[in-house]
Order: sequence, then C-alpha cells, then structure tokens
Amino acid sequence: MKISVIGGGSWGTTLAQVLSDNGHETLVYDVNPVAVDKINHNEHSFFDIKIEGIKATINLKEALDFADYIVLAVPTKFMRESLKQINQLATRKLYFINVSKGIEPETLKRVSEIVNDEISPSMLGAYAVLTGPSHAEEVILRKLTVLTAASDTEWFAKSVQHLFSNNSYLRVYTSDDLIGCEVGGAIKNAIAIVSGMMTGYGLGENARAALITRGILEIVRVVVYYGGKKETAFGLTGIGDLIVTASSTHSRNFNAGLKIGQGIPVDQVISESRMVVEGIRAIQAAKDLCIKNKIELPIIEVAYDVIFNNITVQEGIQLLLTRELKAETVE
Repeated sequence: MKISVIGGGSWGTTLAQVLSDNGHETLVYDVNPVAVDKINHNEHSFFDIKIEGIKATINLKEALDFADYIVLAVPTKFMRESLKQINQLATRKLYFINVSKGIEPETLKRVSEIVNDEISPSMLGAYAVLTGPSHAEEVILRKLTVLTAASDTEWFAKSVQHLFSNNSYLRVYTSDDLIGCEVGGAIKNAIAIVSGMMTGYGLGENARAALITRGILEIVRVVVYYGGKKETAFGLTGIGDLIVTASSTHSRNFNAGLKIGQGIPVDQVISESRMVVEGIRAIQAAKDLCIKNKIELPIIEVAYDVIFNNITVQEGIQLLLTRELKAETVE
C-alpha cells in the first residue's frame, strides 16, 4: 500500500521506516528541506541512523496525490494549519492516521475534532489515532514496542493495526475508545513534565511512584470528562504511555520538566528544545478544564503555577503535601 507521512521529524520518519519494513511504499512530506534531503539520502531526519526504502518531498500536493492513507505526524501546535492546507489541496477522500499527542489549549479540542473542523466531509474517509508507550529512539532500532490503534470506524482501526504490526518488533492492538486513547496520550504528557520537575529537584523513586499512581487518576478524570472509558486510562494509552514518558530521558516532556526542576527558566527550556514540548500545552488545556468544569487535577494545577505563575518547585511540592488529608480512591 502507498502511505504518505505528513511531518518528517523524529516520530514521522521512524514510523515511515516501520511502514517500509512492512513492505509499504512510503513518502514523507516536511517543510524543512534539510530534513527532506537527509531522508532522500537514506539518513534519519533526527537521529544519526541509516534508513532505507523511504522517499521525501517538500511538496504537500505531491504527498497527497501519492496516497489515500495519510499519517499525521506534526505537533498539535501546527495541526490545524496543516489540515487547512491539506483540505485546500485534497481531491478525493483521505484516510487519516494521527500519531501526535495533544489537546489544543485554545479550544480544548482533541485532534480528531480538529480534523472534523478542518477537513471537508466529502474529503474525510476515516480517522484513527495510533498511540501508546513508544520512544522513537527505540522503535527506529527495532526494539519491541506495543501500540494501540483507535477509531470510531472498526474496519479502519483494524486496517491501521495490520499496516503497522509485524512479527519482528511492533504489535498493535485495536480500540473503539477513540476519546480515551486521544485524551490519555495528551494528558500523560502533562504528568511527565511533573515527573521531570521532581527528578530535577532531587526527589527519588518513592515520589515518582506516587506521582505516576496519583497522576493516572487525573488522566482518568479528564478521560471521563471528555466521554471516554475509564478503563482505557489503565491500558497502553494511559498508564502504559505514562510509565514510559514519566521515567525516561528519551521523553522530551520529562527532559523539559527535568530542566525546570533544576532551576532553568521555562522560556529558556522551551526555546532550547529541538521539538515541541506537548506537555506544556497539555497543562494549559487541563488547567482550563479545572477552571471551567471544576475537575479536580491538583498535580496539573500545581504544574501550571510553576510554569506560568513562577512559583518554585519547592512551593509546588508544599502545596500538594499540605492539601487536606483524605482516603485514597480511584475516582
């Protein structure tokens, strides 16, 4: 099958290699001519690793004409504008596979909702999200990884499952809980920022275990608010994804939090990051949910105050420790 990948960054190029490994013709589109040139010379756009069987272009129309299946691998910050451009150039139904994780802070919309906003119904064939615990650094080395393909359209979830699964290093499950999978992938980035902050500040494994456990409850609350299934948050796209991003320097969100915890100014952390730090945008979105819908998200609220209201990490920890004592619940 022919597949186009929109976004030739670390994850987009890596998944293009997966698709090529699985026998599919793959064309990567990116606005950066340097990245495109590297891919066309069998070099990964982000890692110092050789790739094979992938072509790239700076011409969006060429990418859209190449395939009906479109992998969206652009940061959610640029998703809406990218979709507007795609819609202007589309000439037939397109089938979207989103691999980016985030919520739009300005609208509190998930990527599937942004797709519905920007792609004309006559051009929208189906939509799925491919998500789960995965570092591009490991996938490109073909290390064992397990993901989930979720869609409101059952046949399309199964189609994505078969596109990306292989018998060597990648297994994909399906889910009908599109909302839960999208929200889990977005909000875990916020908790990963906090994990990095705590580590940078000097807290240990005890604190991280507590954070992951209590953090998954905040993910559950947001999933349920959006209408997703609570149990999804305890699967690959919730707790699985949280574990891998809350404890690894491969995670851009963990690394950003790590630097903040070490006292580096937030603006400097953002400006020096090679990739968009989705967790900061997720914290913005979740904070708005707290205000507008009175959802209890104490960890994320404290993270917001550290990032946007200039309180110290130590002050944030004290805010959490001095909350009213209560029984542990999973609600």
